[in-house]
Amino acid sequence: MSFTIESARSIFPDTLVANVVPATVESCNQLSAEDQLALLWFAYTEMGVTITPAAMGAANMVFAEKTLTQIKQMSAEKQTQMMCDLVNHADTPICRTYSSFGTNIKLGFWYELGEWMKLGIVAPIPEGYKLSPQASDVLEAIRQLEGGQQLTVLQNIVVNMGYTSKVSEQNVKQPVVPPQDIAPRAKVSIEGIDNLTVLSYMENMNAFDFQGAVALFTKDGALQPPFQEPIVGQENILAYMREECYGLKLIPERGVTESAAGEFTQAKVMGKVQTPWFSDSVGINLAWRFLLNPQGQIFFAAIDVLASPQELMKLGLIR
Repeated sequence: MSFTIESARSIFPDTLVANVVPATVESCNQLSAEDQLALLWFAYTEMGVTITPAAMGAANMVFAEKTLTQIKQMSAEKQTQMMCDLVNHADTPICRTYSSFGTNIKLGFWYELGEWMKLGIVAPIPEGYKLSPQASDVLEAIRQLEGGQQLTVLQNIVVNMGYTSKVSEQNVKQPVVPPQDIAPRAKVSIEGIDNLTVLSYMENMNAFDFQGAVALFTKDGALQPPFQEPIVGQENILAYMREECYGLKLIPERGVTESAAGEFTQAKVMGKVQTPWFSDSVGINLAWRFLLNPQGQIFFAAIDVLASPQELMKLGLIR
């Protein structure tokens, strides 16, 4: 049997993914632009107490400074219209620029707008504004999520905003700047895992040595981030890691390796990831699924956000 990227996605099919995350994001996307903005405001207000100062540094907000300054100088009416344009995927210069930002910058962009709204620098949600019943239900659903799942929902909401086009040439590309501060390299130990490729992947990612991590993949290998399609090819994976993975701390805990067809090896690792957006007390529960070719290179790797105990109880899988 010869694996394809599509067939590789089915390894470890019993992985219990947090389906509540894409369901909550989809519910948000069904709301009006005004309700989406208000929902984002209320969510950031409630969650802002846990956001750490380190987050804005990791976001490399220098790429958004010009746009944020432009917004600060707008009238309140134009600021409100700009935010609605982002939700509605309008074709405007700011929406195009926003679409070029990586996930961390988009999170930082809305966090900065939220702070300015509190100070009155940016047009705030009208005093006494009440969410629609549908938006109130979505906000309540977000409240019920674990901290890591809340962050994942916010990431997906802000990532989907801005101008979208199938013509990639029209999109502005964010400059890629290697991080200034390289994390110290530390040995990783995972209960049940002795595969050197898997261990090296974790060590490289924690050291922000993304070139080292990508070198572990086959040239046509793929990385599948949570709730996304696979990213294929070493160059594309490297661009993704540089934009999205700086500041993350992987905490693998336990795992298993198994033989797969065609002398391939599959491995699954359970653990957490900490993000600079939340304090160290909040981690996203993850599973990493690897498919290694006979030469020990990564042909496919998937990262899954796991279901919470509450979700498993609803499914009758735990009591």
